[in-house]
Amino acid sequence: MKIVIISTAFPLRGGIAHYVSLLRKHLAERHEVSVITFKRQYPRFLFPGKSQEERGEVSGEQPSPQVIDTVNPLTWFKAGRMAAAGKPDLIIFKYWMPFFAPVFGTIARVAKRRSGCEVLFICDNVLPHERTPVDRILTAWALKAGNFFVVQSRSVEKDLLDLLPSPAYRYVPHPVYEIFGKSLDRTEARKRLGIDHDDNVALFFGYVRKYKGLHVLLDAVKKASSERDFKLIVAGEFYEDEKPYREQIEALGIGNNVRVYSDYIPNEEVSIYFSAADVVVLPYIDATQSGITQIAYNFDRPVIATDVGGLAETIVDGKTGLIVKPNSADELASSIVKFFREKLSESFSSGVAEQKRLYSWDNLVEAIEDLTGKGGEITHS
Repeated sequence: MKIVIISTAFPLRGGIAHYVSLLRKHLAERHEVSVITFKRQYPRFLFPGKSQEERGEVSGEQPSPQVIDTVNPLTWFKAGRMAAAGKPDLIIFKYWMPFFAPVFGTIARVAKRRSGCEVLFICDNVLPHERTPVDRILTAWALKAGNFFVVQSRSVEKDLLDLLPSPAYRYVPHPVYEIFGKSLDRTEARKRLGIDHDDNVALFFGYVRKYKGLHVLLDAVKKASSERDFKLIVAGEFYEDEKPYREQIEALGIGNNVRVYSDYIPNEEVSIYFSAADVVVLPYIDATQSGITQIAYNFDRPVIATDVGGLAETIVDGKTGLIVKPNSADELASSIVKFFREKLSESFSSGVAEQKRLYSWDNLVEAIEDLTGKGGEITHS
């Protein structure tokens, strides 16, 4: 079938853009696929990062047409007409926050009216972490333009079923991020980061925001380091003021235990950080899901994560990682100590290598085809 994906995409940066690159690649093995993306995703005053565009390469990915300006409704209608022009069978939206609901809802309705196509929303979130009544109204309006839905965690599934009556949907866990290549030699990766080859190393990776719980992890580092020597790598751009975290590190006296790389990590450097780590830590206070687990799994790295949203759904406690209660520095510290004291890295990594086979892109493609019709063929009445 002919498919148009409308989402953040290369040359824009971030996890959703990486996801779309992989989705396009795997759909294109069986279907005709094109992508339309943003020329301005966020007004500058709403964007907390340094840049909205990718600095690195994305596996030979060609830039998608940049058409949509979130603050210019004329471009929404233009994108809808462009999507409809090729008479697609299906338009796929990657939906993650109500800010985009007016944009996506308008594009979907314009395209459906002009081409008779079907619409599928892949929902990272249905409702945001901090919810307001307007979020629910906007999201409901956008998603009512959809014919089909894919959710990737049970918490998002619950929100979808709460919002829409009897939606046609599939639950498909987030596939593994294979876009960053294979693991490097651990010793070489650590050498590049200036870390001793025999250190115990934990990794916090990705954008830093309050709900991700880095402040809790830093408290846990103080507690855990008194029992087990290890290094914490913090790698990612701060989407809030970095100063309080630096002050917390100083006040706790853990400067020798924490390495902070406070910038967006280009694609070609991601493997260095994961290859250097023994374990990835997700101390989130609130979440629906996280692509970080699926990056870790790509590199066969186990995960210590809090039991919030869908984080625990892809982690087998005691086999591919450890699950702890959220917002507890004591429990997080105990799990980190347990991981290094019992030398769980090798056995857990083997468990990850086995478990990640469940999270293939073929599963997602087949779910999309199943939702939309046998073999993905859609016939218009």
